[in-house]
Amino acid sequence: MADISVVTAANVPGVRLDLWLWAARFFKTRALAKKSIEGGKVEVNQAAGKPSKPVHVGDRLHIARGEERFEIEVVALGDQRGSAAVAQALYRETESSRNARLDAAERRRLERSGYARPPTKPDKRARRLIIALGDIDAM
Repeated sequence: MADISVVTAANVPGVRLDLWLWAARFFKTRALAKKSIEGGKVEVNQAAGKPSKPVHVGDRLHIARGEERFEIEVVALGDQRGSAAVAQALYRETESSRNARLDAAERRRLERSGYARPPTKPDKRARRLIIALGDIDAM
């Protein structure tokens, strides 16, 4: 008789969290992924993640990377880094997360558009005037 094992989500081995985040291109290196996980920037199913914790299909991840926040669901497992198209097939981002991220990016773009860089560096007299006035925004 041959042993036949049924493959279910429960008995499929997961992939390390740091490895999956690297393969899904959320972080450039596994070391950065590990540092971010240990820093509390990644949650797995609303619990703090650990780099060696296995990730399974259906897990929900909350990832904070710089000013961006992602809320994703794991759709497939991968332990090798591939192209961007392959990486995007590993997860599905929620609509609310995508909308919030795009709104934040638009807000940052508008904040930057109001700043006009001066054409030249301030000279000695202008620097002294800036120091004498102090922080203009605080007034």
